[in-house]
Amino acid sequence: MNASHSAAADNGARTGNETGADTATGPRIVVMGVSGCGKTTIGALVADALNVPFVDGDSLHPVSNIAKMAAGTPLTDTDRWPWLAVVGTALADSDGPGLVLACSALKRS
Repeated sequence: MNASHSAAADNGARTGNETGADTATGPRIVVMGVSGCGKTTIGALVADALNVPFVDGDSLHPVSNIAKMAAGTPLTDTDRWPWLAVVGTALADSDGPGLVLACSALKRS
């Protein structure tokens, strides 16, 4: 046993991964806000700074939602739930360096 290993073992030194967390997976960051507030711009800048992929949640909408939004028709909860499931799956399935996702998952009450 070398001296540095022995000293660390004897004094209870931490290695930095005592939580058992998977260190191969980086941060998952969601940038949320109302339409036109800069989610895509900020999200892309954060992803670039962290050197992780960026996903704009709008790109995950089904064609039917995109058509409604283009026509100026607000999405209903029924429209949103399948899209939110896809957004959640994108976050849950991300691995590697991490992920930044811009998402307007907001509605007026």
